[in-house]
Amino acid sequence: MNIKLPFIAFFTLVVMVVFFMVNPSYEKSLEAKFYYEIGDYKEAYTLSKEAFGLDVYNRMASTIMTQSQTSLKFVEYVEDAKKYIAQINEMAKKDILEDSDKAKIKTITQIMLMRYKKLAPSVITDKKLVEDTKNYYLKFEKLLEKINQ
Repeated sequence: MNIKLPFIAFFTLVVMVVFFMVNPSYEKSLEAKFYYEIGDYKEAYTLSKEAFGLDVYNRMASTIMTQSQTSLKFVEYVEDAKKYIAQINEMAKKDILEDSDKAKIKTITQIMLMRYKKLAPSVITDKKLVEDTKNYYLKFEKLLEKINQ
């Protein structure tokens, strides 16, 4: 009896691993997990969405898809922030900042501040990505203070 229990447990584990490795949905999930871990959130989202489409009960695919979506929102915020900061720096090079430029800067900063407040990182969202996003938020907060003075 004692010899059968470990054998059954080992056999069950082997069957689970084989199922996990040959099931197309879980194969794509593993690949998506890899891309998520290296920071390629678009590819991770695409693969996890495909995996989820193959098996809607694949929790790994569902989790990676959701986490990739969340991370993509942070990446998009940082990319937009870089673009807008560059535009604002161009406007700031002028000797005199016109009222229309001030209004544009104020609008951009308000939009970016509101967008930041809608972001919600999860426990596994890349900490550096969250920190970068927060740093841009603080820059926009300072810009808005300067414009409002």
